[in-house]
Amino acid sequence: MSNQHKIPQATAKRLPLYYRFLNNLHIQGKSRVSSKELSDAIKVDSATIRRDFSYFGALGKKGYGYNVEYLLGFFRKTLDQDENTPVALIGVGNLGTAFLNYNFTKNNNTKIEIAFDADKRKVGNTIGDIQVHHIDELEDHLDKISVAILTVPVSEAQNITDRLVDAGISGILNFTPARITVPDSIRVHHIDLAVELQSLVYFMKHYPLNDDEDI
Repeated sequence: MSNQHKIPQATAKRLPLYYRFLNNLHIQGKSRVSSKELSDAIKVDSATIRRDFSYFGALGKKGYGYNVEYLLGFFRKTLDQDENTPVALIGVGNLGTAFLNYNFTKNNNTKIEIAFDADKRKVGNTIGDIQVHHIDELEDHLDKISVAILTVPVSEAQNITDRLVDAGISGILNFTPARITVPDSIRVHHIDLAVELQSLVYFMKHYPLNDDEDI
């Protein structure tokens, strides 16, 4: 979309959430949904939902709500759901193995297609239909891949990142605690599970939820 750069990043991060819920409604045969129903289901206040949708001109009708099929098609195109994005997994430990077995089965446009590890006992094995290659072969298999998931030891994170960047990777989902350094042209999303869990426990203790609070 030509105006997509004007969409706030907070809105962009909610789009996959909207898409998943709308897809579930579509599967159930629902033809329309109100902003309140969306709000109750995904825990985003209805005013925020209406504002998010207004960026796309996808306004509902008062007393009718939103057309599920129209919104689903709209967000499918917005999120490039019709375009396959192959992903490389770097590090086949416990977390990496779980990713291979799950392999984002609910997202038809995102799929791990190749995996790498330094452990020779894992190389050559097939996990979740994905073959594991040795990390020394990394640069030989990334021709058509622009996204990588990083689940390697912290001590190896920056070295592997440098190799991924040199090989043409433009997006990295970093599951290591390391704060890797990349050129400005590379997008990195950090997901530190320990930090997220610590944050959850803190909020549970100090910010108790009540029936009137939206999260």
